[in-house]
This record gives sequence, C-alpha cells and structure tokens, in this order.
Amino acid sequence: MKDMRIAIDESLSGLDEDGWLANLEHLADEHGYFEPLGDTHSAAFFDAGTKLFVSFENADTIRKQSPKAEPMGFRFVRKDGWSHLIIVSNDESWFRDIAVYRYFDRLIDDGFFEDFDKVLFHGIGPCGYAAAAYSVAAPGATVLAIRPQATLDADITGFDRRFLQQRSKDWTTRYGYAPDMVDAAEQAFIIFDPFTTHDATHAALFKRPNVTPLKFLGTSTKPELTLNRIGAHVKVVAAAMEGTLSQKLFSKLIRHRAKDEHYKRSLFMHAVRRQHHVLAANIAAYVLRQGPNKFFAKRLEGLQNDGHFPTRPVKSKVATT
Repeated sequence: MKDMRIAIDESLSGLDEDGWLANLEHLADEHGYFEPLGDTHSAAFFDAGTKLFVSFENADTIRKQSPKAEPMGFRFVRKDGWSHLIIVSNDESWFRDIAVYRYFDRLIDDGFFEDFDKVLFHGIGPCGYAAAAYSVAAPGATVLAIRPQATLDADITGFDRRFLQQRSKDWTTRYGYAPDMVDAAEQAFIIFDPFTTHDATHAALFKRPNVTPLKFLGTSTKPELTLNRIGAHVKVVAAAMEGTLSQKLFSKLIRHRAKDEHYKRSLFMHAVRRQHHVLAANIAAYVLRQGPNKFFAKRLEGLQNDGHFPTRPVKSKVATT
C-alpha cells in the first residue's frame, strides 16, 4: 500500500496572526491548495490519502492553545496519511459567511467529497456548530462535534445569552440549523458535559436517529481540554474516522479522567454548587485516599466542620496532609 503520509516540518509557533496565516498558506500551497474565503475565513487543503478530515478552527485558538500552534489535522496528515481540509476563521464567526456557503457549494458541484472513502467533520463550540452544519455537503460523512451550538437564532435558543452579539447573523438560510444539517450524515457524535446547562440544552436539540450523544460529566464548559489532558482526543477522532466510535468505546477512552486534577475539582465544585454535600465529601475522600492533596483536604475539612461527612471516613493523617 502506498504511503500517503506527508512530512509537514515547518513550524507555525511563535508567529503573529499574519505570519501564522502566511505560513499556513505556504504549507497548503506546497501540499494542496490555499484559498481565502472573503475577509475573515480561509480554506487550506492537504492532499494525501482517501480519508478526509474536515476541521473548522479559529486561528487565534490554534495559536494560543495548540502546543505547536498548528491545526489538529496535521497530526493525522503526518502519522496516518489522511487528507485534511481546514476552514479557518479569524474571529468568532460561527462560519456564517456567504463566502463560506459558496465555497461548499463549489465543493458539492465539483464532487470533491466523492473522491474520499471516509469523510469526518470535526469542530469545537462555534466550530462544532459549523462541522455539523456544513456536513450536509458530504452525505454519508461522520460528524464529531464537541459542545456545539445548534443555532443562535433567538426564536429557538433564546435561553442562551452567552453570544448576544452573534444573534444578528443570518441563522435561517443556507447551512443554517445544525440539527437539520446532520440528517445526511452516516453518524453524528455530540460530546458535551450534561452538567453545563447551555451546552446540554443545545445537544438535546440534535434529536436525529443518527446522532449519538456522548456525555462527558464533570468537564464543565470545555470538555476538549480534559480530552487533551488525558490523551483521549486523538483516539476519539481516530475511532470516529474508522467507524468504531460508540458510547461504550467513548467511556473506555475517557476512563483515565479520574486521574485528572481539573476533572476531579470540576466534579467536586459541581456537587457543592448543587448542594450535594455528602457527594462532595465522598469525592474529596476518594481523592485523599489516593494520596495527599491540599485542595481536597481543605475542602473536606470545611464540609466536615459543617456536618457533612463522607460515607467512608478518611484516616485523619491523610485528610489533613
């Protein structure tokens, strides 16, 4: 079998916004193509194997959060030989732009997606919305969206007041209501924390039979960060591409979350906010049985002072260390 992997060696780290975009354009021109889409969006295509990873990403988020300041798809281009199409936004646009609509119209007219055996659309938050919305361009594709919005149309999601400035965008025409757009997908997976009310409510709007909700409890507003810390994000994406992702496999892939300090603190604080004080005490006690932890020792002491004790006591030496 021909090796379709592409060696992308040039670094994108340490660059300002213009320099970063210029380097991405250079790399894409070398291995595929680069196309500006209006004033605030760009498309970069890396032509490799017959599996296509389509990601929607924000340029500033990539530069600040990626260790190498590069799109997630680069990992799969290098190691697995996947082709990669990245749609980049320079602001929080939700990709509601006529230039983006027209670009996907052209891809459909050209039969672009028909050249690939597998197509996976991926995005997070506003980019997760876009991944779901534009997946209609590739019938039979798979969608993996993390905490996506269904729409910001106030008539449908008036409960969500986090993005008031974005409500003025057009949410009712082309590629608009994301839950409708996933109809043509073979499968759509929605990852969210059910404890985060707004994200859970958006996820509930994705009601189609081909949609699998993947609940990631205790990860708060950014489950993707926990996925990255426990090394599960790449594995979840790979499983989605291979067609093996399921609720059961997802649960297996995230089993190491119990070792993640941020996850444990988030779960504890959620229990406190909901006034589930015994549950909070049990979480703190569980952590302290594994070893000293000043944060949880202090919190458990406070709970016990208020009369809330764990079901199974913690040895005093461990609890106060």
